[in-house]
Amino acid sequence: MRYGGGSRLTVRMVAGVNESARPRAVVLSGWLAAVCCVGFAVVNVVFESTGRFSDGPFADYAAGLTVMNWLVVLLKLLGAAVAVYSLTTNPKHADALGVLLWGAFSLLSLYALGSVAEAAAILAGLTGHRDDITLASIAYVAFFTLLAIAFGVLAFAHSRRFDLTRRPRVLGALGAPLVLAVLLLGVPALLVALGLMPSL
Repeated sequence: MRYGGGSRLTVRMVAGVNESARPRAVVLSGWLAAVCCVGFAVVNVVFESTGRFSDGPFADYAAGLTVMNWLVVLLKLLGAAVAVYSLTTNPKHADALGVLLWGAFSLLSLYALGSVAEAAAILAGLTGHRDDITLASIAYVAFFTLLAIAFGVLAFAHSRRFDLTRRPRVLGALGAPLVLAVLLLGVPALLVALGLMPSL
């Protein structure tokens, strides 16, 4: 296909994603977010396949932790699906997709900022020990910061593309942390009530 000035536009389709329709930074952010989410979900699957919580200090909570672990896997796979779907040519339910993108951006940003604040408190001598800050912990925080940035790029790009109102942005940014808090408090309480793990 040729567009003004005789320039050629190469349209590349990957899994239904029209990569030419999005700026390269947005496309790269989408695939980066998806790969990171899937890769991080694999970690949880490995935990289950190796019986990480079946013995040791968490043995009594193994059944409940299994439920929580698979719930986390589903949430991470949902994040990957949302990231890729936001790159499609004409995604349906643009407002709902915007809520999910802003929700992911909000959650990851809060987690990354909280981790940075904790590190700052340790360095200031307010809590913990400086030895707690390791290369692995720094890489962990950097990973989540990068993931937050990727979802932020997707959220802002999606909002501009579909001229979203403030409502889906606010619902995602404020609603997602609230929903996660309810899950982290409600699901364990339900598991205790069902006898799948002892009270915390």
